[in-house]
Amino acid sequence: MRSNNRELAATALMAAVTAALAWVVIPLPFTPVPVSGQTVGVMLAGLFLPPQLAALSQVIYIALGVLGLPVFAGGSAGLGTIFGPTGGYIWAFVLAALCISWAVRKVPSSTRIGYFAILALGGIGLIYVFGIIQLMAVTGIGLAQAVTAGALPFLPGDLAKVLLVTEVARRRPAFSSSAGL
Repeated sequence: MRSNNRELAATALMAAVTAALAWVVIPLPFTPVPVSGQTVGVMLAGLFLPPQLAALSQVIYIALGVLGLPVFAGGSAGLGTIFGPTGGYIWAFVLAALCISWAVRKVPSSTRIGYFAILALGGIGLIYVFGIIQLMAVTGIGLAQAVTAGALPFLPGDLAKVLLVTEVARRRPAFSSSAGL
């Protein structure tokens, strides 16, 4: 029972971290997609939680936003956000957290830190793919314009976020041996 409570608390915490980091927003004048801290929460969920719980933390995060809590970028909420131009990025959080967590746990513990940045970048790549697809579908823009507006401006910031979360992983002693709760 104690382990289940700990898992539940950790899952809720990662949903809350993602929500809190959504308030860290830098709007860009040339795109409807803002720079936000949400992806740090996604990567942390993948780092600290087992795959199912990493995904569940992001499902909880999305559910809170759908229910009207201001947890999406800049305090937005509701169905309009997840079905709007930026919704694909949000939907992809579930898959990205799951894949990062699953992949991290497949790497031998002695080399896990070295691979985490690569695995986190893969998760960010998944977020870009789903985000760009929905951005194109909702706005009617082409692929080149969607990549220009929905991915390229965010690469430097996302690389910095990956380095930040990799440093968190490096400083967490239990990560190198257990990679989980």
